[in-house]
Amino acid sequence: MKIKVLPFYLFVLFPFCLNAQSQRSYNAAEIKQGLEALSVTGRVLYIAAHPDDENTRLLAYLSKGKKYKTAYLSLTRGDGGQNLIGTEQADQLGLLRTQELLAARQIDGAEQFFTRANDFGFSKTAEEALRFWDEKKILSDVVWVIRKFQPDVIITRFPGDERAGHGAHAASAILAEKAFSAAADPRQFPEQLAYLKPWKTGRIVWNTFNFGGTNTITADQLSMDVGQYNALLGQSYGEIAADSRSRHRSQGFGSAKQRGSAMESFQHRAGVPAKKDLFEDVDASLNKYPGLKDVQFLINDINKRYRVEAPYESIAQLLQLKTATAKLPFDHVKLDELILACAGIWIEAVSAHPAYGVNDLMTYELQAISRLPSGSPLKVELLVDREDPIELKPGNLIRLNRALPDSARKLTQPYWLANPHGIGAYVFTGIENLGAPENKAPSAGDVAIKINGTRIAVDRSIIYKYANPAVGEIYQPLVIAPPITATLQEKAYVFNNQTPRKISVSIRSFIKNAKGKLEIKVPKGWNVAPSSIDLNLAEKGTEEILDFTVTPNEKATSGKLELQIVTAGETYNKGFQQIAYEHIPVQTLFPQAEARLEQLDLKFAGKQIGYVAGAGDLIPQSLKQVGYEVTMLDANLLNGDLSRFDAIVTGVRLYNINEDAAAMQAKLMAYVKNGGTLVQQYNVNNPLKISQIGPYPFTITRDRVTEEDADVSFLKPDHALLNYPNKITQKDFEGWVQERGIYFASNLDEKYTPILRMGDKGEQPSNGSLIIAEYGKGKYIYTGLVFYRELPAGVPGAYRLFVNLLSAGAKSTDKK
Repeated sequence: MKIKVLPFYLFVLFPFCLNAQSQRSYNAAEIKQGLEALSVTGRVLYIAAHPDDENTRLLAYLSKGKKYKTAYLSLTRGDGGQNLIGTEQADQLGLLRTQELLAARQIDGAEQFFTRANDFGFSKTAEEALRFWDEKKILSDVVWVIRKFQPDVIITRFPGDERAGHGAHAASAILAEKAFSAAADPRQFPEQLAYLKPWKTGRIVWNTFNFGGTNTITADQLSMDVGQYNALLGQSYGEIAADSRSRHRSQGFGSAKQRGSAMESFQHRAGVPAKKDLFEDVDASLNKYPGLKDVQFLINDINKRYRVEAPYESIAQLLQLKTATAKLPFDHVKLDELILACAGIWIEAVSAHPAYGVNDLMTYELQAISRLPSGSPLKVELLVDREDPIELKPGNLIRLNRALPDSARKLTQPYWLANPHGIGAYVFTGIENLGAPENKAPSAGDVAIKINGTRIAVDRSIIYKYANPAVGEIYQPLVIAPPITATLQEKAYVFNNQTPRKISVSIRSFIKNAKGKLEIKVPKGWNVAPSSIDLNLAEKGTEEILDFTVTPNEKATSGKLELQIVTAGETYNKGFQQIAYEHIPVQTLFPQAEARLEQLDLKFAGKQIGYVAGAGDLIPQSLKQVGYEVTMLDANLLNGDLSRFDAIVTGVRLYNINEDAAAMQAKLMAYVKNGGTLVQQYNVNNPLKISQIGPYPFTITRDRVTEEDADVSFLKPDHALLNYPNKITQKDFEGWVQERGIYFASNLDEKYTPILRMGDKGEQPSNGSLIIAEYGKGKYIYTGLVFYRELPAGVPGAYRLFVNLLSAGAKSTDKK
């Protein structure tokens, strides 16, 4: 056992703006953009299936060019995709991609919505996606967003057929078109009418495309140029879009900036057809709402008189506008933001600590300053919780110490991950978060600014900030945690015999003097010692590493290891995890304190493995669990003596992302030629850093098997890969998760031997999931089987087959 104190957010290097409730600075050009937008009431909702499906160039044009209120509804959070920058998968990847979407929206100016749909992986048909999601449930969510956002125009990214290229893509279009009608029908989802009204959208169109070998653009479609230049912002919408799309780093979507004309085309789907403009015959002006027509003259005058060197001169007229529209359907939030920006008012609520226990006393400092010119005739006051007003004199920073009320002390767990969920959809109660991209952060409460007697509400989240000597000021979300958390190192613990195994757990305190007991539960057939451990952590932020021993007996079967912490009369069962990258705010979640226990019948031939990391996976840790000695290799280490390795494995997408791939390949092929075994995991066919990744030609296709329980046939049942050192049977393909494999091989040189045959129901099976060839004295293997998902999940058959691949070069009279 060892005790250590760790600082929170250890890996954070860069500042990041948190969310809409955090203070945002507007420069004079952005204020002018906002003033011009006050006359525009048009709303556009863009709908697709995943993060990164959205057309950021179109969103930027509609939001910042046409100044329509624009939003993107992504049905899923992208949990089922791949990750090019780290090891996060499933729920954690969805959390990362959610934040990448929010970062993109901060650049292109659109809002972001989601449904409850879980991204369960690649789907080949819309029918499958709708079945897994529960079509009616997700249709209800899309209708909710339409009724809440009230768009004039809906745009889909994909068609509702096979041209979409992905079942979820097609399903997003099908649901959008059904929701277009359902949102206007009070008989559809009437339970929503307690909160929202039916909404009739003017038209729905499909944003056609020419990519991926599919051209859906025709001459008769409505088209418009969205590549224009915005002089106020100093960028074209293509440039803004590239910055936005480049936020999707986990997907490798860094984009070059595009300048010049850029045409977008649209096919009419329902509603009133348009021939020349998306908003043809749609009133996007203030005339749409009774009473607002009369304020247009005032807005025009504000824009005419606005001076970029003196935005504060517009405040008096903006306050007049606020009074005139007080009881009218106007964008009061945007107007309030513009008034505060013109006054140079900065307000933020800063926590004293980065994290608190849920029952801890939480304090923060409310800071406010007005940067109006000295001698300004405007009287500015700060109002907090209905207390006496405090005058904000120009240049004077006000600091008020406050305490977070008990009602606001809620666990900062992503709301859609608060409960266990199945393959199709997240599970959560209540409607306050439905459609929302993330939890609303703890609020600073009832805060307002009064300027010359006019009250302006201020919504500010409580944040944590600190100064990093290397990069400066850093902002991060406030964390509210259980008093004590228990975090296991693995999601699955794999045992190969009845040998006892030490398991470590990280105990972290979020309060002072944290006392309690850790209780450890194992299923029948397993033993644990000790079964409970007393806890006593004196300091907040202390991390204590505790060990216990788990032993399976001969009758042990798959089961669950569960941890509970009893403290102050309450029981907690949460771990602690943070996702930290420079392009998003640090994300904190509290997963269940549990792991899978798996007992395998596993035989080995060789234990020394070299591993060349690819885009990020957890296979090295998985191999170490069952007794392999794994050495991580890079381009320099590949110059050493490789003959000591029984096999070398390359990580997923190595040949797509590593600039040293060509130099590595020569060394790896020499290793094989001299008698080594090389196991290459999947790569995508474009872009590859080298033209040929194997010793002989083959083509990497987009073929995949998405059904995790798809039938598997043995093409070479007597081949060593299926017999040594473990006899592979159909049972070894039971219990796989998400999918069988992706990016299979095809057009094989005659020197390759395909081992397995598999395919989704109703499709032509593929022979390219696992191929092997002799090269010189060694063995070369390429596999699209998703071992990077299966091994960390503790799937027994995947372990047994992977061990056979690693043993391909071992000496055995059984091998054929």
